[in-house]
Amino acid sequence: MAKTTIPVEIQEEAIRIIDLYNQEEFGDEIEDLSYVPEFKGKFLYLKRKEFGNISPVARLTYTGKMTEWEFTIFKWSTERYDPDEWSFPGTEYIDGTIEGALEAGMEAYPV
Repeated sequence: MAKTTIPVEIQEEAIRIIDLYNQEEFGDEIEDLSYVPEFKGKFLYLKRKEFGNISPVARLTYTGKMTEWEFTIFKWSTERYDPDEWSFPGTEYIDGTIEGALEAGMEAYPV
């Protein structure tokens, strides 16, 4: 059985979107503050670098379309990604896009 992975061209587009967001959101502070993507199988993990520390924020599941990523927040109280957790600031930004996920992450876990 083949393992589901995010195609390279989709990974490259995701990185481009995240880099652009980092530039617009963090500007001159990008060395100290930025989102860091990590790809594993069908997942795109959104982590945030904050002054040398890297922390999990959310996990996106690739569904085959760039506008239909499934969002799962990292829940610090249980230290896991919780697909059933929808009671946090920023849920209004979750729209299936990477940009929406980045905004939701900023609201859920402000810098």
